[in-house]
Amino acid sequence: MTIERVCVLGAPADQGQPLVQALLAEGFDVTAGVRRDNALADTPFPNLPTVHADITDADAMANAFAGQDAAAFHLPFEFDRARAASFGAAIAEGAKRAVLKKIVFNTACFVADHDLDLSAHDGRRDIEAALEATGIPCVFIEPTVFMDNQYRIWTRPLIMREGIFAYPAKPDLKINWVCLEDVGQAMTRALMTDAADGMHVPLGGPEALTGDEVAANLSEAIGKPVRFKSLAPEEFAAGMSELVTGSREVQPLSIYDGMAKFYAFYNSQPVSPLLVDPQDARDLLGMQHTSHLEWASAKDWIAGLG
Repeated sequence: MTIERVCVLGAPADQGQPLVQALLAEGFDVTAGVRRDNALADTPFPNLPTVHADITDADAMANAFAGQDAAAFHLPFEFDRARAASFGAAIAEGAKRAVLKKIVFNTACFVADHDLDLSAHDGRRDIEAALEATGIPCVFIEPTVFMDNQYRIWTRPLIMREGIFAYPAKPDLKINWVCLEDVGQAMTRALMTDAADGMHVPLGGPEALTGDEVAANLSEAIGKPVRFKSLAPEEFAAGMSELVTGSREVQPLSIYDGMAKFYAFYNSQPVSPLLVDPQDARDLLGMQHTSHLEWASAKDWIAGLG
């Protein structure tokens, strides 16, 4: 099965941009499914063809996918499970009407093989189920935790100003952190082979690291001492809420509440759910993983901090 034309939902976002760049590098004909006409203006590809796409509207999705061979995308985290399921239903219906040849969905988080009573996680499972039900070959790329979280506005300033990497992981929680470029690589490779069709592909980086080991790599990459500070998930959520909203009150069904619940689950498990054997993705997709130190060393850690 030959895939040439790919519609990318979420192309302007930080997970979408590395995907678009990987697809273009491999010669795919890429169209961005967007809600705003100027959505790509501030991206590296402002002239990429676009089509209107509304993930709440099956008709809009059918029109967006018309003439495309495949769809590749991530979706915003939604902490109302029913609403998340409605996204999946609309996209699935649009994909069926457009007779797509393949769907590649980046879940943007760990996904278990059963519900966890975590609305965002369980909503991801509902989306996967709706896409699978189309009968279109699907590949579900399921990343662990993004290295790029260490570069966010809620982590990087503290790293640079106080030498503290603060994160809601217990001290002995091991994570196969993965960078966004590798997620884009995996999604692109999934479009280039049928080996992963119908599969759920857990995706992590090449090494499992504790917080202290992450901090050691950051120290080497930045050239200054960095230490790890383990935060309680609730404290992390309150801090994120304060940074963005000015209030430490964490609203139910907010992204802050949802993230706290994710990490409370990860920290409570006897074996880290965020451990992935990288060899599986190498064998299946021919992945060339980026190590954490490589990723950190390539970043400009002082950009925009003033």
